[in-house]
Amino acid sequence: METKRTSIFENGLIWFGAGVSIAEILTGTYLAPLGFSKGLMAIILGHIIGCLMLFLAGVIGGKARRSAMETVKMSFGQKGSLLFSVLNVLQLVGWTAIMIYDGALAADGVVTAGRWIWCLVIGALIILWIMIGITNLGKVNVFAMTALFILTLILCKVIFFNGGVVGMAADDSMTFGAAVELSVAMPLSWLPLISDYTREAKEPVKATAASAIVYGVVSSWMYVIGMGAAIYTGEYDIAQIMLKAGLGIVGLLIIIFSTVTTTFLDAWSAGISSESIVAKLKGKHVAVAVTVIGTIAAIIYPMDNITDFLYLIGSVFAPMIAIQIADFFILKKDTSEREVNVANLVVWVVGFVAYRYLMNVDIPIGNTLPDMVITIVLCIIVSTLTGKNPAEKTKK
Repeated sequence: METKRTSIFENGLIWFGAGVSIAEILTGTYLAPLGFSKGLMAIILGHIIGCLMLFLAGVIGGKARRSAMETVKMSFGQKGSLLFSVLNVLQLVGWTAIMIYDGALAADGVVTAGRWIWCLVIGALIILWIMIGITNLGKVNVFAMTALFILTLILCKVIFFNGGVVGMAADDSMTFGAAVELSVAMPLSWLPLISDYTREAKEPVKATAASAIVYGVVSSWMYVIGMGAAIYTGEYDIAQIMLKAGLGIVGLLIIIFSTVTTTFLDAWSAGISSESIVAKLKGKHVAVAVTVIGTIAAIIYPMDNITDFLYLIGSVFAPMIAIQIADFFILKKDTSEREVNVANLVVWVVGFVAYRYLMNVDIPIGNTLPDMVITIVLCIIVSTLTGKNPAEKTKK
């Protein structure tokens, strides 16, 4: 039987849903101290950098027809990739909990029912999305994305065109480089996931391009909404902005649908990644379990500031994808037949340490791009010094 493949349009819809996110809006509020013009420049620059990396990561999985964590084996070997599979599942469980927490907190701000009630509602809807499955979400996503598009237009009108509001004065509490890095952080957090979807595409390169562009535009839009809300209304709480604008039920729909469509991707990819760790596991079942764990965590633990979490994700996955880019596009290497590619693991450790160090250096373009350039150059040097392509050695 022929495998069902996703279209370019369906991939675009998936990543539209990923971009429309309360987490993106909240992160955008952090950029308000820069003022609107500089903040907008930081958002655009950060998303160009992040989405270029997202595109390259998606092309690797799309061309190889492998999941995100399966592509990691091509650079780190069968056992070496397990480190990243485990870290990826952990970050996805974390994201699932954070998204449900943020969504429930905002929903409760619009219609008070108790945060735990909204956690359960959002968790149940995510499980419904999971049970429908990634290849069967076409019509459901068309409806959900159309509704979200209209609702976010309404939110934009409320923030930017209602007038009569004094803008917040810019200050120096955030540097331009830090703002760029926060803008890179969101697309970077999707790097270990995108291949889980592009591998299912009929035309993987075109679908990946559509995914990266759609996500970049929509995510930037969400950042601008958050930043604009903080600057022009002086309000950092999206739920309060919606209430003040009289967007009661409409605001609630924005919050719930955006949380479900984004968090579904986190839980689904956690399931796919788990199959790379233990082959007998069923991804869909693990995705449901991740959603349940995330829902419980969202009920129990406060998760109000995620900046440190975003930087941790960057420090782990930026050097990882840099090595994959070097191996796939430049060195044309595949070490998936080896147990462990020690050289690349050492390069990754150097990249990780370099990222953490660069966090203390104010660079106008952020620290992700310099760290990835350092890692790619180091990977090429190490590969040149070690001589033969390790993939060739294993075949002899």
